[in-house]
Amino acid sequence: MGKLQDKVAIITGGAGGIGQGIATAFVKEGAKVAILDLDEQSGQKVVERLQKHQPESMFIQADLANHDKLKDIVDQVVDKFGKLDILVNNAHASKAKPFLEITQQDLDLSFNTGFYPTFYLMQAAIPHLQKTEGNIINFASGAGIEGHATQGAYAAAKEGIRALTRVTANEFGKDSINVNLIAPIANSPGVQQWAKEEPEYYQQVLENIPMRRFGELEEDIGHAAVFLASEDSSYITGQTINVDGGSVKF
Repeated sequence: MGKLQDKVAIITGGAGGIGQGIATAFVKEGAKVAILDLDEQSGQKVVERLQKHQPESMFIQADLANHDKLKDIVDQVVDKFGKLDILVNNAHASKAKPFLEITQQDLDLSFNTGFYPTFYLMQAAIPHLQKTEGNIINFASGAGIEGHATQGAYAAAKEGIRALTRVTANEFGKDSINVNLIAPIANSPGVQQWAKEEPEYYQQVLENIPMRRFGELEEDIGHAAVFLASEDSSYITGQTINVDGGSVKF
């Protein structure tokens, strides 16, 4: 019996990177996982791998910027599995730019793919999570916590998500719904590409991580998500868990 045996989870951005790592960790602990992603080809490949551990794993192609459809997606998962236990809001797209160059389009990209999907999926999921005393895992970032240069649009959306997390943790604690955040540094495909394009900057960031490595998608970030989604964290809510090798200190 795994720590998430027969739990039902929705994971956004599950076709790659951190989302894929979390989905893999979840199914290995017995969860039934629905991964949401715009990339159908990658999503189908990932769900085939997940089904080796949990045959009921499913992929839903979704444009998270189409906010009117998000409740329907939650209902689709509940109709299939009969319940919802875990919501993981991982997906987020943004562009790095100096502050004075940030446009409305840049802000819209960050908020429409990160903040608003998190908001609307939480609204749709919470009535179901009240029935299961479930868990929500949102994603913060050191870019917002520390205010990284060129990350204005991304950091603003991430800090908005942190605010939503604290509010809902306070409102729904009475229903035994746990709402927490992970702020990761991960060895994602995007980071690997960045290392090739800007090796000096990559090395500088790496040297500022006390543990001198980027987190592994499944073993580090995924296992932290398993902890937050399981009974092991039943008395933890409204918290930001920095899974970053010690980078953020406060």
